[in-house]
Amino acid sequence: MTVERHVLESLLVGDDEASVAALAALRSGAPYSVEERVQPTGAHSGVFGRRLQRMRMRGFEPPGLERAVQLIREHGRPVRSALIDPENRTRFTLLFLTEDRSALVACVSWPLPLPARKPPL
Repeated sequence: MTVERHVLESLLVGDDEASVAALAALRSGAPYSVEERVQPTGAHSGVFGRRLQRMRMRGFEPPGLERAVQLIREHGRPVRSALIDPENRTRFTLLFLTEDRSALVACVSWPLPLPARKPPL
């Protein structure tokens, strides 16, 4: 079951930088994908918590990732992820949705470094 673009857009109601960037990317036609399988809270918060630590060790502080990890932990139920991947590869934008895809749990987005233009994992 896919999530239609207008449905994802309707979930991005926040005025934080990540939600605004995600909404703009979707409205500009950026490709996106939503995972079919859900992951337990600990899986996502653990993986992205470790990624945050590794990025910090390399001197990169992705805006909003720490808050997103906290929101996923507080949610306490399985989540599914969605990736917005603009063709120009200038930003990394990740959404975490409720299991039934009806609400946004967390959104994180940051500009990618110029040389790589790949998500720093």
